[in-house]
Amino acid sequence: MKLNLTLRKATGIMKGKLISSHPERPLTSFVTDSRVAGPADAFWALQGANHDARQFIPQVIRQGANVIIAQEEGFSVPDAPDVSFLLVKDSLLALQELAKYHRLHHTLKIAAITGSNGKSTTKQMLRAICSLAGETIANMGNFNNQFGVPFSLLEIQPKHKYGVFELGASHPGDIDETARLALPDVAVITNISAAHLEFFKDLETIYQTKTEITRHINKGGTLVYNADNEYLARLKTEFMGKALSFGFGAGADVRILETDDFSFTYQTEAYRVPVRLERHDKLNAAAAVAAALALGIDTATIAQGLQNFTPMPMRLERVEKNGVHFILDCYNANPASMHNALTILGREKATPRIAVLGDMKELGASSKEYHRLIAREIKENGIETVFLAGTEMKYAYEILKTLPTIRAIYKKTPAEWLPQLKQALRPGAVCLFKASRSMHFENIFKEL
Repeated sequence: MKLNLTLRKATGIMKGKLISSHPERPLTSFVTDSRVAGPADAFWALQGANHDARQFIPQVIRQGANVIIAQEEGFSVPDAPDVSFLLVKDSLLALQELAKYHRLHHTLKIAAITGSNGKSTTKQMLRAICSLAGETIANMGNFNNQFGVPFSLLEIQPKHKYGVFELGASHPGDIDETARLALPDVAVITNISAAHLEFFKDLETIYQTKTEITRHINKGGTLVYNADNEYLARLKTEFMGKALSFGFGAGADVRILETDDFSFTYQTEAYRVPVRLERHDKLNAAAAVAAALALGIDTATIAQGLQNFTPMPMRLERVEKNGVHFILDCYNANPASMHNALTILGREKATPRIAVLGDMKELGASSKEYHRLIAREIKENGIETVFLAGTEMKYAYEILKTLPTIRAIYKKTPAEWLPQLKQALRPGAVCLFKASRSMHFENIFKEL
């Protein structure tokens, strides 16, 4: 982080109040973890629903921090003459305003990606492409919310030519909040499907939330969307700006061809990239291709970037262990990604095919229905053995236990069936691990 600001300038950007005898003191960076705050550091005392870092201000002052940024309401400025206090009305909003200012004062082109599934994979694919065309920055891990996006934007430096940022949403308005900071030159919406239904009442609300990104596309920018998705297909008539669509359908601008490798057509020309991708990842790759084209990157660089792409850990990651072929997809789970994973397992020629499944979280009132559907997909994909854990997976088990061709074992916690799983995993078997992140199924794999 290199902000190149003075406290006076930063105070103006954040519309705050400065209490300091050193208003021209430089603000080049800050820390939010009181444990690492040291001499001459700036400490940002962020507040959340269940956290108020202002309680650590006396500690960081003792550690030598000489700048404190904090929410003013309910805060008494301590007696520390050499410490500068920058007081703001809302600590999160101030962070976001600083991030927006920082983004606007750099000339890089930014692509922002949202959608129910495939955001992270599309981000990584596009990042691999952009990195060949110039210095590229992207948000790391799960830094895709109202806190993570501004922190990521503040890492932009003059050397960066491209930025690729994932925007997540758990509630209506979330994309509006972060997209206004990123101000993307290219906005990508991968798909609309059932995810976080505990907070979104239906798929239409998810559509309305994801398309909030269209309000914040930079002037002259481009919207990239999935023409195969029944909701996003509406953008062909509902969005009046510049757009590129992708998909398998004949009307897509970047049209995926039904080939073993990844092939597509664009403006009457056909292109082939010698990589093997599952069907859902072909859609992610097409989204990255369309975004890269909108950024002005040539097709040769796009093809090479896709070949350089490395899948993220625990996203359908394939691992061999003790003669068993594992497919690890423990990062997240919703109905669409569960369908994809079970379909992939069903295509495996090795036997037995074993599915180790945990709850899909945040589905609200629809949870029972979606978990019951898993039983049908297990049967349709010819999966012989299933280990289920979690409070919601009992709904899938209620159906599976009535099917004589499927061996189904259910317990509330994985520890209760772990010995049986170890016995079932004989050399030559193929085993899928799939659950929401909070289930921590990667820990089960470590026990094998």
